[in-house]
Amino acid sequence: MDSILLKTPLTFIGFLLITFLIIYFLWPEALLRFGRWAFPKIIGVQVRYAEHNGYRFCYYSRGKPGLQPSILMLHGYGFDKDSWLININFLPKNIHVVCLDMPGHGETTCLPGENYTTFDQVKRIHQFVECTGLNRKPFHLVGISMGGMVAGVYTAHYPSEVCCLSLLCPTGLNYPKDSDIMKRVKKNRKNHDVSLVPSNIQEGIEMFRLGLYYSCMAPKQLLKGFFVDWLPDNNFFRKCYLDIFSDESLYSLQDNMSKIRVPTQVIWGKDDKMLDVSGAEVLAKGIPHAQIHLLEKCGHFQPVDSPLKTSQLLVDFHTSYTKN
Repeated sequence: MDSILLKTPLTFIGFLLITFLIIYFLWPEALLRFGRWAFPKIIGVQVRYAEHNGYRFCYYSRGKPGLQPSILMLHGYGFDKDSWLININFLPKNIHVVCLDMPGHGETTCLPGENYTTFDQVKRIHQFVECTGLNRKPFHLVGISMGGMVAGVYTAHYPSEVCCLSLLCPTGLNYPKDSDIMKRVKKNRKNHDVSLVPSNIQEGIEMFRLGLYYSCMAPKQLLKGFFVDWLPDNNFFRKCYLDIFSDESLYSLQDNMSKIRVPTQVIWGKDDKMLDVSGAEVLAKGIPHAQIHLLEKCGHFQPVDSPLKTSQLLVDFHTSYTKN
């Protein structure tokens, strides 16, 4: 009897392990979807929606507005609000945090014919901020890559709504040294060439890993699952890509950075192969008293490569501003 009782839990564990391996290798997208459902619940994040004239915004929210400024986080091109989940886990729970699905991304409305230039996205973000009342008091705005470009231009145009700004390897600059990716973007954008937008799973995996210093942090099977859900929206991503690298948007952050007057921090991975780290020099010269942090052994996707360090820098900056 004792041997049967001993074997039962071992048999159950073996069954779970086999089930996990089958799903991992045959249906990795199901594993990712489960993780996206479960992890927010584990860290106390809630999915919320806001409506504005028939347009629906989707966002994560944790905590409630309090004495400290709220934090609004804007993700990069091709991702969604889930890209901030690891960072949220490292942020103090007494700070109200909002992570928005950017226009057209995630569960936020994607309208046929809508434009996604920097200024079109800024207008949409402002609609979200107004309809949720987030601007009742100035908030801490955080943006990475495309989201960083939008965050910087937003701050330039709505200075009274932002108390401090964090820019993580943003687009929208004339980099002193272009990465190979940016060289290709600039060379081909006039011809509306979208060859840099992944058209199949393998191209997606290669592009994603290019953004990482630690490629092992993104197992191939999980990336397969990610791009199974990503590729059906490829027409949108192609349109968005062309808009953010259009004449109107290409240097939009650089053209507006002199208008940024709030305390600003810049965080950049030294090993960023997508947007060269020399962009930090541009921001240091263009934004008065900007704090510059260059991360060792970190690529473009900072929330994956260096989640703890990135989160700590955000918290320290947020806290120091609050104390002042």
